[in-house]
Amino acid sequence: MRYLLSFAFCFLFLATKAQFKKPVTVQISTPQAQCAECKLKIENFMKAEEGVAKVVVDIKKKLTIITFLSDRTNIENLKTALANLGFDADDVTAEESQYKQLPICCKRESDGGGPPKKKKQ
Repeated sequence: MRYLLSFAFCFLFLATKAQFKKPVTVQISTPQAQCAECKLKIENFMKAEEGVAKVVVDIKKKLTIITFLSDRTNIENLKTALANLGFDADDVTAEESQYKQLPICCKRESDGGGPPKKKKQ
């Protein structure tokens, strides 16, 4: 009986351990993420996405670093979520209606956005 219980416990332990996959970390280029407002917007939105464990936006490098569970989501879903929020994400272009709602500093330079220009003296 003791042998059977030990075997059952080991089997359950190994079965549950096999179900958990190691989190994956990716870097996605988000060139419009240039201010603290957009940093917070991206981090709060992406944390609510299924499978996302951690989000860090580096506004100096214009990167979004996401740690996620690969059995719940994938990098294409994450890029699409960023695009739906209004930000270009690597090769995925921002959703136009959401892009229009971004602050001017976080729009593409071709649309008059970007960091504030330094005044010439």
